[in-house]
Amino acid sequence: MKDDRITSMAENGPPPAAAATLYPGKVMHQRLSPFGHRFSYSVFSLLVDVDQLAVLDRLSWLLSVNRPGPLSFWERDHSEDESETLRQFADRLLARAGLAEPASRVLLLAYPRMFGYAFNPISTYFAYDASGSLIAIIYAVRNTFGERHSYVAPVLPEETSPAGIRQSRAKILHVSPFMDMDLRYHFRVLPPGKTVRLRIHETSGDAALLAATFTGHAATVTSGTLARCLVRFPLMTVKVIAGIHWEALKLWAKGARFRRSPPPPPTASFGDANVH
Repeated sequence: MKDDRITSMAENGPPPAAAATLYPGKVMHQRLSPFGHRFSYSVFSLLVDVDQLAVLDRLSWLLSVNRPGPLSFWERDHSEDESETLRQFADRLLARAGLAEPASRVLLLAYPRMFGYAFNPISTYFAYDASGSLIAIIYAVRNTFGERHSYVAPVLPEETSPAGIRQSRAKILHVSPFMDMDLRYHFRVLPPGKTVRLRIHETSGDAALLAATFTGHAATVTSGTLARCLVRFPLMTVKVIAGIHWEALKLWAKGARFRRSPPPPPTASFGDANVH
């Protein structure tokens, strides 16, 4: 079975047991209203078990943890407080969201640093219980103004289907200068297994404004696969931030109206008072 034909969580299988797994794939953004605008580019994400960072640090000379390297993973890129480990960060947010016990396993899907630099528009945490069931997702969003917000979303029974997880949250963090704040995110997630898919639909009432997707297919972390990523995706992390500004310029040229940035929100939210 080809990864791109996987349509259910059962077909996709359980999350990888390894300390880290590569997910090369594609990102796509499509502006739907008030005019059309679409772009896509190839990327790779790294799925990291936050409890196995010491193991991750020994997998390849090309990938380091909390120290410089051609590819590197830094906890401080993701936690709010440098004195806090990623596990402590995730446990704190999940406890505030109402989870009675710490997750048995927490996996983080994000871009690593490449030659010292990375920008993650969204990093996604997957929290599992002792039986391997997905119990919560944290959607950690950043904007280019240095602000961040984590949408902490326990997985409710009605949000789970054979096809994946469907969750929804009111937009809290100002991301694009061309989008209003009174909008809603609809997350459609196929949790990591043989493949991983993250779809975000942004709406205003019943009107669809934007769709963003990432689809990646699992690959084992070795020096060979990492070297291929470095060759296949040169300067990927710089391309992400450069692409954001380049596409913004093209939107402006098409007549997109600029919205002033509001004051930054709290760094996390734990519920949704505006469920539709």
